[in-house]
Amino acid sequence: MSVDPPRAPDLPLNALRAFEAAARLGGFKAAAGELGVTPGAVTAHVKGLEDRLGAPLFDRLARGVRLTPLGASVLPGLTRAFDDLGTAQHTLRTGAAPARLSVATLPSIAQLWLQPRLPALRATMPGLSVSITAMEAPPPTKRAPHDLWLFYGPGADILVPVRAPGGTATRLTDASWAGDWATWDAATGGVPAPGPVFSLYGLAIEEALRGAGTAMGRLSLVAGLLAEGRLEEAGARVLLDEGLEVTVAHPGRIARLAATWLRAEVEGRLDVF
Repeated sequence: MSVDPPRAPDLPLNALRAFEAAARLGGFKAAAGELGVTPGAVTAHVKGLEDRLGAPLFDRLARGVRLTPLGASVLPGLTRAFDDLGTAQHTLRTGAAPARLSVATLPSIAQLWLQPRLPALRATMPGLSVSITAMEAPPPTKRAPHDLWLFYGPGADILVPVRAPGGTATRLTDASWAGDWATWDAATGGVPAPGPVFSLYGLAIEEALRGAGTAMGRLSLVAGLLAEGRLEEAGARVLLDEGLEVTVAHPGRIARLAATWLRAEVEGRLDVF
């Protein structure tokens, strides 16, 4: 009688995940950032996988790494597989807790735009539980456990200098949108001036609220503070060719309903321009 050969043991899932991230992102450091581990851990996983296979997946170069033909041949399939696995995991989580919504967004959008709207969103969708993850850019893949992404993309906004009533004219700049003052200067004939630089937009706005200077406002984010009288416009308005963009990362009833509501808020805000 025939005897089937023993099934080859599976390759370690964590090692495959480390290889796929490093191959897709072009390096071990970038992969470590995405996976939340150290570059040394990614290196060890990949080296262990290569040792187990008995073949290299990367050529080690003086400046980084390069996929071997073997590594390049399996990358598309692994990427699809991990994308599908991420989608399946998200479907399980959503099915287990259908009234939960997870949003990834910029810290400034979370603080100045999204949080003030959460009570109205919850009133529209009773029982909704919202989690917000602040990050500087959208996740590199849809494997991240977020239903919606809220970042700047193609669209429209308005640049306008803002300060507290009686605040100073000292320019406050944030590292996230350091070029906004230059854009405004080019459109209005303004003259660049030195001033404090903050790592986060929200910190620059907080300083403006304290009367410590004038920040370059994005109207979508500071309109509420202007309406409350906590800030006032301190210069001309200039059109910005990007605006808030809501992306559904993982389709689902709650995500679609929330995205529709948030997009209406974005579009409604454009009416004031």
